[in-house]
Amino acid sequence: MITHRSRISSKNEQLQIVLDSGEHHSVPIEDINSVMIESEKVQISSHVLQKLVLNGTVTFLCDRQHMPCGILLPLNVHSRQLKIINNQLSVKKPLNKRLWQQIVQQKIINQAECLRICGKEGHLDLYNLHKKVQSGDVTYIESQAAAKYFRLLYGDDFRRYNKRGYNNTDIINSALNYGYAILRGAIARTLVVYGFEPSLGIFHHNETNRFNLADDLIEPFRPVVDLFTFIHIKGDKFTSQHKQNLYGILNYEIMSANEKHSVIYSIERMVKSLTATYQNNCGQLNLPVICPLKTHTFE
Repeated sequence: MITHRSRISSKNEQLQIVLDSGEHHSVPIEDINSVMIESEKVQISSHVLQKLVLNGTVTFLCDRQHMPCGILLPLNVHSRQLKIINNQLSVKKPLNKRLWQQIVQQKIINQAECLRICGKEGHLDLYNLHKKVQSGDVTYIESQAAAKYFRLLYGDDFRRYNKRGYNNTDIINSALNYGYAILRGAIARTLVVYGFEPSLGIFHHNETNRFNLADDLIEPFRPVVDLFTFIHIKGDKFTSQHKQNLYGILNYEIMSANEKHSVIYSIERMVKSLTATYQNNCGQLNLPVICPLKTHTFE
């Protein structure tokens, strides 16, 4: 995450960051899965951007309110991209409806677990709602659960606003929007790397949305940001320090197929499972299960 005036270059496959103060940082490009350029006073060459894209790194750009407003993604990095896209185009509606059912069910389960971890009442009632989700969620259980969930977690007076650039004195909504943007970008990057066309969604089909599929797959991951916001985001204003802390959300621990992994790797496992499901025209998605916040460490 780059928050100050600086110059960014590359040398010997290392990303070189030189601050105005003279402070120098060097990071292997192959180890970078994302870069957040928050400051408008960053100088970066097209050569460096090319290096990042070829590495499969997602690069976030921010607006004047220092909120993510755009991402740079790799193109044509999958050897059989046409095959993947043809699978997306030929998928039958009943399968997509079953996949959306799985996604909504796991989102509600994770929301209930978030409430439990935070010591909030009502988590059992919320958990039981996931059993009512039908194929395609035709009875809109997801929206019913969300309405209950946010009030239980943040209080009866809380109202959810998802507009980019919303007043950063609304610290909770600002934190949620920022964290969700990071997750969305990471999922979009992984979809592209695995050959998917991210505008072809499972449930979302907005013609003006480039990332319908990412907006489908983000749903069970959202409670990770909700949990982090409840525990760590305090004060009257959403600050740079809050953003720095939230940017690390991809490295937090989450359960994936009964194994502990980082959020970013759990995203990759989920996308891999989507590849197999579309290829076989059946199957279960490998969806995340949240757990108490902890930075993932490799043993």
